Amino acid sequence: MFGNMMEKLQKAQQEMEDTKKQLNHVLLDEKSPDGSIEVEITANGTLKKINFSKELSEYDAEELEDLLILTLNKAIERANNTKEQELARVAQTSMPNIPGLS
Repeated sequence: MFGNMMEKLQKAQQEMEDTKKQLNHVLLDEKSPDGSIEVEITANGTLKKINFSKELSEYDAEELEDLLILTLNKAIERANNTKEQELARVAQTSMPNIPGLS
């Protein structure tokens, strides 16, 4: 009984690790409210690209900083939500049914 459960736990752990690696290839795009900044981030939170439009020259440094922070935070939040959903899905489908923990 415990041997079979250990095998299932090890399989679930491997599936979680595989999913984390796959999330490196899930790319999410986020734009600033005015569309002047666009970022690309993986579901694991690695920033891949930042694009700026020419309209940014109209902003002062503080406005630019605020826009960039807002856009990056939105992208990071989306990445975290995507990662949590995927890992929860894997956990739900691969974890053994342990009495008293469901």
